[in-house]
Parts: sequence; structure tokens; C-alpha cells
Amino acid sequence: MKVVSPACCLLLAFASVLTVARAANWPELGASADHELRGDILSFWLAHAQNPANQGFYGLVDEKLRPHADEPRGELLTARILWTFSRAYREYHDAQYLEMARYAYGDLTDHFTDHVHGGYFWTIDANGHPLDEQKLVYGQAFAIYALAEYYEATHTRAALRDATALFHLLDERAHDPDNGGYFDAYDRSWHRMPQNMLGPAPKTQNSTIHVLEAFTGLLRVWPDQLLQARERELIRLLTDRIVDSKTHHLILYLTPDWKPLSDQISYGHDIELSWLITEAADVLGDPVLQAGTQKTAIEIADATLAQGVNADGGVMNLASPSGVVDGDRDWWNQAEAVTGFLNAYQITHDPKFAAAALKTWHFIETSVVDHRQGEWFRSVKPDGSPAPGDPKISLWKCPYHNSRACFQIIERCHELEK
Repeated sequence: MKVVSPACCLLLAFASVLTVARAANWPELGASADHELRGDILSFWLAHAQNPANQGFYGLVDEKLRPHADEPRGELLTARILWTFSRAYREYHDAQYLEMARYAYGDLTDHFTDHVHGGYFWTIDANGHPLDEQKLVYGQAFAIYALAEYYEATHTRAALRDATALFHLLDERAHDPDNGGYFDAYDRSWHRMPQNMLGPAPKTQNSTIHVLEAFTGLLRVWPDQLLQARERELIRLLTDRIVDSKTHHLILYLTPDWKPLSDQISYGHDIELSWLITEAADVLGDPVLQAGTQKTAIEIADATLAQGVNADGGVMNLASPSGVVDGDRDWWNQAEAVTGFLNAYQITHDPKFAAAALKTWHFIETSVVDHRQGEWFRSVKPDGSPAPGDPKISLWKCPYHNSRACFQIIERCHELEK
């Protein structure tokens, strides 16, 4: 029997990856993302999300597409629908996307606004009465993100006014003047809460990365000096304090002065940050920050690819230093991975990242997309089967991660074509 040396094995593996990357048909991938976005994701939400009875959205649509009209409704879902269809209208100029964006804008401003203390309620009941009145910075960030996108799509001045006013409110109430960044949770009248549903800590990576994302979106339409300063601060906190320089994973929970409170690993958040942070530096246009964030992005992408991706291309949910603790593959992890690996490929031209993006997209198309009912399954088990009983629409199950991935794929494939 012929013995193959380790060096030959490495060369063969590299050759295989290089072949996949060179064979990548970027126009075909872009077209596939476009088809998935318009033919499956956006059409599903147009058909199943609206509840005309309360001029809002259903709080829950179950796995059999049955709407539950009495379920609580979340600000997060409405904001993410608003972002999605505003972005879709910018991309396609389709009147039905504009109509949906206007509908979501009305729902956010008419039903979730706290007219007494400012900001937006986390949840309301089906009739529009506040339920969970806390002011999660995470939720406020998505309102900023959505309002900025709606303004960019429609030039509605009130939306920009609301987005900038919310930024100033957030900065006044939630910014940490001593250690930088933003605390996670406040009650209705903006008194700080020690912890919240995002985790047992006053600060979390999850809130921080989405504040960064929201500020990036707002900077595109409102290049305010204070906003720019806060964006720079968030980038430095993420690269210096939240990303572990040894493991290249995000620290999930932190003290007010950014000391770690956990060693759990979220592969989806890792790879999501990898491209969000380079996007933020690009919008600022700072070459030093761009170089630093690109280095961080590649380190994260390398670690995610080496540790968090299964042989089938699916990205696992959670791990600890001793191994995987949740091997399921949630829909949003897969969406973020395709964008993150494409971003890494564009920075490095390393074919392994192109191959990883293509493989995860193939996994999405074969295992995550619900080809019978539309949209994506919320989660897929390690054997590739959909997790039973998962809703198609809920406070957290939204069109934002997968639609955003499709927008990113389309845009990046156009760039790679050139």
C-alpha cells in the first residue's frame, strides 16, 4: 500500500480548496441569493406577517403557518422588518416593499414609542398596551438601525429626526463615561438594571456589536462628529477588550470595566462581528482602523472555520473551551457565516474562505431553507433535520439575518465579478 506523506496530504487538501475557489461562479452565487431573497424570504413576510386587525404584525406564526393573534408583539421584530423592507426597496424599487416598509414604520412609531420617557418598549400586547417596558439598549439600537435605513430609502425626515433623537437619548442615558461603551438594560424611566435577558451581566458583546451596527447605518445618512467618536470608541473596545486576543472569540458577558464573566463561545456572533467591524471602519474611512479591523476579521474567520463549522458547512451554535455544548445550527449563524467568509476572502484572497462561504450557502439551500412553506427553518439538528415545533415568525425569528446575508452576497458577488 502506498503511504502518502503529511506534506502531500496538506498539498492535496489545499489544491482541493483552491479548485473550489477558482471554480466559484460569483454571478451564479449572486443570482442564487437574489432568487432566495425575492422568491422566498421577502414574499413569505409579505404573505404571512401582517395583522390588519391591529395594524401591526403577528407576534407568533407557528410551524404550520397558523397566526396567533393574541401573542405579545416585540419591538425587535417590527424594527427588523422595517430595516429589511427599507433595504429591499432601496435595492429593487418595488412598490410592495415600500408599502411594507411604511407599514412597519407606522407600527414602530405608533405602537412601541414611549412618549413619556423616550425610546421604545420591548414588548406590547396584541392590543398595543405596553408589557415589558424595559429599555434594552439592544432593542433601541435596532430602532436606530431601522429608522436610518428607512430614511435612506424614502427620505422621510421624521425618520431621521427620530433616529438622531434616539442616538442622543441613548448616549445621554446609557453611555458609560468611565469605561466607554453602553450598558445593556434600563427600566422604563432609564434607571440602570444590573442584568437582562441578553445575559447575566451589565454589558454584553451582543448589545455592543449591534450598537456598532446601528451607528454604522446612521453614519451613512448623518455624519455627526459625536456619532463618529462613539463609533471609533466601540471599534477599539471590540478589538481590544471584547475579542479575546488569544482565542479570537468574543467574550460574551462582561463587567462594567470590560472584564470577562464567561468563557462560552458563540460562533455565530464571532463571524458576524468579523464583517460588521470592517464595515464600520470602512464607513469611517480611517485607514488605521481599517487595517486593524481587517486583521481582527481574519483572525476571527480563521478560528470560526477551524472550530465552528461542520463538514457539511453548517455553523454550530455554542461551545466552551472543553468542546461543543450546542451542536444545533440556528438559521442566523449560517447567514452570518456566508457574509463573514466572503468578507475574509475579499480581504485575503485566500481560497479556503471562498470555499467556506460556498459550502455554508450550499448547506443553507439544502437544509435550512423551507422549500415547502417558504422562509428558513429556525434551527437544524446535527443530523440535518429541522428542529420540531419551531415558529416561522416570533419576537426573535425575523427576516433580518437571512435577508441581510442575501443583500451582502449580491453586493459582494458584484464586486468579485469585477
